[in-house]
Amino acid sequence: MKIIRSPRAMTAWSDQLRREGVTIGLVPTMGALHDGHRALIRDIRLRCDALAVSIFVNPTQFGPKEDLTTYPRQIARDRMLCRTEGVDACFEPTASAMYPEGFQTTVSVPDIARRWEGAARPHHFGGVATVVAKLFGIVRPHLTAFGQKDYQQAALVRQLIADLNLGIELDVRPTVREEDGLAMSSRNVYLSPDQRRRAPILYRALSAGRQAILGGLRDGGKVNRIMKQIMKQEPVIQVEYLAVCDVASLEPLSKIVRSAVLLGAARIGSVRLIDNITVSVPTRKRS
Repeated sequence: MKIIRSPRAMTAWSDQLRREGVTIGLVPTMGALHDGHRALIRDIRLRCDALAVSIFVNPTQFGPKEDLTTYPRQIARDRMLCRTEGVDACFEPTASAMYPEGFQTTVSVPDIARRWEGAARPHHFGGVATVVAKLFGIVRPHLTAFGQKDYQQAALVRQLIADLNLGIELDVRPTVREEDGLAMSSRNVYLSPDQRRRAPILYRALSAGRQAILGGLRDGGKVNRIMKQIMKQEPVIQVEYLAVCDVASLEPLSKIVRSAVLLGAARIGSVRLIDNITVSVPTRKRS
């Protein structure tokens, strides 16, 4: 496995493979890799000739009071996982290589990124859109994979690829969870034993909303109240938002007709949890 730190060297690696007719896959990450990342890597590994994983803690997607300096960094462990999974190149640029002196260009976010995470973290999606566009330009992949856990981020990337005519195939893979339902996240290492025990309440709240819809409830507001009632079982957890949304636009739904995505974010101590569940309305069988 190649370790590549220079954007220019990464592009040279990619260009050479493209000239040889090789299909290239990219899994962008911020490191601290876990089984959720492993699932993305395995998915793309099966569908391309050469696979690159980027490991870059992107400073532009962190707000002034967020955890940039303490974000978990485990590069030796990350490289070992990548080697085990057959990754061909690990792209590990520095912040100064990605944002050199004089860097000025950023990517504006679409409407789909302005609510929910976009409102809770105003700096976040502008940084995500810019770094993803840069990674796509540097690595020049044919296909890429993102996890559904960051549902709004995946929607942003889909819009980015379409709007900028990048011609990259995007695969959004299901959320990988712990046995108790907690969505895997690099930040879960921050949870104390007591917080870890309480954290799956967010998944249980979203699951309760899903069950209500499957049971026939179509009122988005009532589904939202059911989820909030579940969250009240753990008063130490501060809910930032719970929402019943259209799966494409992420606009709130007052009435659920065909499908919905249930979005949630909550804070427990210094740890911020996000999660989501999609649900399709059962079709009635004709007699």
